[in-house]
Amino acid sequence: MSLNVEADVSLQPFNTFGVATRARYLAHAHDDAEVGEALQAAKRLQLPLLVIGGGSNLLLTGDVEALVLRMASRGLRIVSSQGDAVLVEAEAGEPWHPFVQWTLEQGLQGLENLSLIPGTVGAAPMQNVGAYGVEIKDVFAGLTALDRHTGELREFTLDECEFAYRDSRFKREAGRWLILRVRFALARAGALRLDYGPLRQRLAEQGVSEPTASDVSRAICSIRSEKLPDPAVLGNAGSFFKNPLVSADLAAQLRVEHADLVAYPQADGQVKLAAGWLIEKAGWKGFRDGDAGVHRQQALVLVNYGGATGAQLLALARRIQADIQARFGVSLEIEPNIVGCVARVWQCRL
Repeated sequence: MSLNVEADVSLQPFNTFGVATRARYLAHAHDDAEVGEALQAAKRLQLPLLVIGGGSNLLLTGDVEALVLRMASRGLRIVSSQGDAVLVEAEAGEPWHPFVQWTLEQGLQGLENLSLIPGTVGAAPMQNVGAYGVEIKDVFAGLTALDRHTGELREFTLDECEFAYRDSRFKREAGRWLILRVRFALARAGALRLDYGPLRQRLAEQGVSEPTASDVSRAICSIRSEKLPDPAVLGNAGSFFKNPLVSADLAAQLRVEHADLVAYPQADGQVKLAAGWLIEKAGWKGFRDGDAGVHRQQALVLVNYGGATGAQLLALARRIQADIQARFGVSLEIEPNIVGCVARVWQCRL
């Protein structure tokens, strides 16, 4: 057996909140064979298997009684190229942003709006990661996953993934599918997605009138660096709450009370509200309770100032949820996966 399984390991280096918890066991899978060995090891140890990537969408609220498997598989390749259409594939353990930069170096576009997002390639389809007008589903071409129930490999098409806003089949069927590699349909030429107002503004400030995909990536990196704290400096998991979808009637009512409401009508008649606006309007921006707080520049981000536990961060999130519900009649859904007991361990794959 080539898989190295360590006992009683700190998970602080493996979650971007920097929460100091421990795993009963930890292993790193570099290929499909080691993934299979990890499944067998978990059975032998009679423990659940928690699969993580970059730990950027994870809140640990206690020690983890499981075999934690970090996906460390690496590999980038161009699968096919026909005219301007190019199919690329990346292993699940590849860090997301360096992968995006690699595609740009190949002269490809499609992922530039998703620059500087933390995490790994294998985690991206789980949440249907999205930013600045682009979601994974917009560039998705397929993936290979292991069925943890049967041990068989399965190929998934776009429709079979059942992508939705920050959601997918893999998130809803957590504990069953283990994503091994993902394919993306990119292009050598075509229209760029410049719908996001601040992106157009930043490009104009930079004097870029005819942007390339690399220009868009640099602009987005600049915007994200200003808005979001670096997890290496201040522990966080990016946006902590999803932007809520509400009825048009509720949105209209809120607009009467708050003329500056940030809202986006959806094709299905619902309205998406900016969770950050709601939280800031309620006065939580910059709030701090011990080492658990809300970022001073972005109300959507909870931060660990150094010694906060996952339980303290979750308690703060619950207070914010209750206040937003009371003030606006809007339910905020937590975006990161919450892990802290055996029963919940099965539900997390990041």
